[in-house]
Amino acid sequence: MSRGRQPSRWRLATRAGRWLAVAAALVPVAACAAEPKPDPARFELTTLLSGLTQPMELAVAPDGTVYWIEFGGRLLALDRTAREPRLVGELTVTTAQENGLIGLALDPNFATNGHLYLQYSPPDFEGQHVSRFTLRDGLLDLASEKLLLEFQEQRKECCHHAGSLAFGPDGCLFIATGDNTHPHGDSQGYAPIDERPEKAPWDAQKSAANTASLSGKILRIRPRADGSVEIPAGNLFPRDGSAGRPEIYCMGCRNPWRMSVDAHTGTVYWGEVGPDAGGEGPRGPRGYDEINQAQGPGNFGWPYFIGDNLPYADYDYATAAVGPLFDPAAPVNASPNNTGSSVLPPASPAFLWYPYGASAAFPELGEGGRTACAGPVYHAADHADSPTRFPSHYDNCLFIYEWTRNWIKVVRLDDQQRVAGIESFLPDRPFARPIDLQFGADGALHLLEYGDTWGVNANARLVRIDYVRGNRAPVAVAAAENNIGRHPLTVKLSSAGTFDKDGDPLDYQWRIIRAAEGEAEPPSLPREANPPAPAEVASREPHPTLTFSTPGVYTVELVVRDPAGAERSASVPVVVGNARPEIRFAQPSDGDFFDPAAPIEFRLLVRDHEDGTNDTAAADADGLEELMSTDVPRAAVQAGRVVDGGAAAVPPGLERMQKSDCFNCHAVDQARVGPPLVEVANKYRGKEGALEASVERVLKGSTGVWGKIPMIPHSHHTPDEIREMVGWIYSLTPSALTRVFTGFVGSIPVTPEEISKGGRYRLEATYLDRGVGPIPPLAGTATVLLRPRLTEAETADGIHGPQVLASGNAGGGHFLGAVDHGHWLLFRDVPLDAVGGTTLRMASAGAGGAVEVRIDAVDGPLLATVPVEVNGQWEEFYERSATWAPVAGRHDVYLRFTHPQQAGGMMNLDSLHWDTVRDTVRDTVRDPAQDAARP
Repeated sequence: MSRGRQPSRWRLATRAGRWLAVAAALVPVAACAAEPKPDPARFELTTLLSGLTQPMELAVAPDGTVYWIEFGGRLLALDRTAREPRLVGELTVTTAQENGLIGLALDPNFATNGHLYLQYSPPDFEGQHVSRFTLRDGLLDLASEKLLLEFQEQRKECCHHAGSLAFGPDGCLFIATGDNTHPHGDSQGYAPIDERPEKAPWDAQKSAANTASLSGKILRIRPRADGSVEIPAGNLFPRDGSAGRPEIYCMGCRNPWRMSVDAHTGTVYWGEVGPDAGGEGPRGPRGYDEINQAQGPGNFGWPYFIGDNLPYADYDYATAAVGPLFDPAAPVNASPNNTGSSVLPPASPAFLWYPYGASAAFPELGEGGRTACAGPVYHAADHADSPTRFPSHYDNCLFIYEWTRNWIKVVRLDDQQRVAGIESFLPDRPFARPIDLQFGADGALHLLEYGDTWGVNANARLVRIDYVRGNRAPVAVAAAENNIGRHPLTVKLSSAGTFDKDGDPLDYQWRIIRAAEGEAEPPSLPREANPPAPAEVASREPHPTLTFSTPGVYTVELVVRDPAGAERSASVPVVVGNARPEIRFAQPSDGDFFDPAAPIEFRLLVRDHEDGTNDTAAADADGLEELMSTDVPRAAVQAGRVVDGGAAAVPPGLERMQKSDCFNCHAVDQARVGPPLVEVANKYRGKEGALEASVERVLKGSTGVWGKIPMIPHSHHTPDEIREMVGWIYSLTPSALTRVFTGFVGSIPVTPEEISKGGRYRLEATYLDRGVGPIPPLAGTATVLLRPRLTEAETADGIHGPQVLASGNAGGGHFLGAVDHGHWLLFRDVPLDAVGGTTLRMASAGAGGAVEVRIDAVDGPLLATVPVEVNGQWEEFYERSATWAPVAGRHDVYLRFTHPQQAGGMMNLDSLHWDTVRDTVRDTVRDPAQDAARP
């Protein structure tokens, strides 16, 4: 059970001695590499796929094909040169109580035998299967299944099934299994050792500490070529089963999630998701997550020890009597639910451990939520011939990652596999819940990102990370101010954001290309970019100002070139001879309330230099002619509810478009300089070759596909980035904004279907002018978002402290939890003259407290205080209200959570209702100080 430390020293050391040992371990002794730390800018991240469905574990084949599993049972693959995934096969699994398809590994001889291994939860068996399957013609042959191992679990209560598969260098298969124990109940985040009758699901002594159970373990078996299993020598117990199940390599595991085996040393690493106790107590230590290292078999202590062998106390759940602390040198399992030996092997401490708060032992790991994951170990010599391999700086280093904290870190190991240091990996890259890492044969790191929530996420991605050596092309970014308008038009151009990745000086050229007139409408599929017209170099300055005197449609292209000749370009459109119309809502105003029982009245004001205006005051001031009634259809309002995305992620393709220049020319539902994006989607969606043709057209530019204004090149983006953007466009369907009301004045009834959607109500007004001669029409738009009276708490404009959590009992499926004293929410620019109070929907099984309603600042004038009563349930919400006299004008409103006597665990907040002045408020609570505090 050696793990690079002397077990006797660790078992017998005092607490002070343990901390000294950790400090000594952090001294770089024969560190794994001596070269300087690599340049982070040379790591290039390529999103291979996005919008994945609950990805769990991946494996990279020798030919570069990436396989991964989805929680719901599907096995997918992305070939090295492919752009789209292929479904390899699908298992029927149960996903109740966190079951599912949870583990994947490729056979060491996969290239020749096509064997792969899956760990899954069959619906007709209360437990887990580990099976070998064979791929035939690239597909999973379900009839080829060889069941290697099965073990039963309890299904009365949730959860902890863990799930991870990995091969060692000797051909042994390691299997991570969870303790199959409900983590809550009366354990209160401490050791779940409830020995009362009918409470076995809450007792981890039945599984993790049970030598006769395969749950809560790291198992080790050797698959044979014929599909049978051999128990290898060197596991924790003898192969005859006399002392415990012979498959057990490590026991005492809680929820070993994401395991990896060092391909050179055979050392096993895994992330151990720990318990939730927020502080030390008579029953034992607070909760820790762990990164564990096993250089040999061992007992890792759960549920008797956590972290650095910190012991829990024996606890009688029937009498609430706290007994003595468990002894890591001689743990004993005396539970009536134990079916194995009562005398257990000595406990081994964790390799790394950290709580919710800052870690004294490993401060590099930060603080916050916890979901530890471990592996792989990188060996530079395995990838010496690959130009994109990771640098030798990471040789013999362990990569660990955090599903909740969204980071990846590197643990530098000395020649005894001890911790020599911890450093962040790409700390400026916002990872979205990394759930698995694996190096391919080319030395590139493959990453699965699960996405923001426990469910299906638009930002669930498969990413490849390469290290790029040698000269790199520059990055070109072009922008323009005042690039649409009447002539003469003075346009301010900018190359801000342009840079050379290697720091080389750049040559700048701004070229003007005028679009040809009278081009024919192209066929239904995108075509190759038109040959560029002769370009005039107008400036060699980085940020020139150019004046266009002749009406026309132009493309202004920025070309930047480094001394080695590598170049990139970016472009902006310039439309001369027609001013974009201006449109705004005179009524309603952004942020106003709407009531489903009453129609929404709107009034638009439009002015256009060529067409005129419908605003009499503007006509008098500017000398514009008033619009004629025949022009009314040119103005329109689209209306519909939009669901607020308090917990929803922005799809990665949309995120890239928002950071690019796409929305300068396009809107989703409305014509601007270019066509509505939803029309693009409708035209090309489902047509063979359309996506790749669109990617090429966006990359290189084209003219005439949708009119006279050209599609400018976007060569500053990679094809993979553009493919992600175009993929998002193709996913668009007509949105909720499908009801159109023409004219400058109108009334919009709110339909029952829209009421059921929840969220805000969006009005988008558009005026399309007539154009001027050959200059095409241009659209002006304006948008207002109207507030619902019922507002989900997670949609606040500012959330300081609370976390967005999911619940089927909450409105919109989410609520704000983990609320502590001093946390607050912000709702901006609320029209308080239309509000006479608020009704909060909340719950508390913790400390309770109060919610203060304040304006203008978090410590601003107090409007009211709503007490939070402890109802004993975290997700059984009740309502409490408060009233105040109407306040004039618009104000920022703050909800401040207070409990001066107890800092944490106050309450959960589902929603608030902005009560009208006329509302009859139930359970009214008035604060005596509010009148004096009110402005």
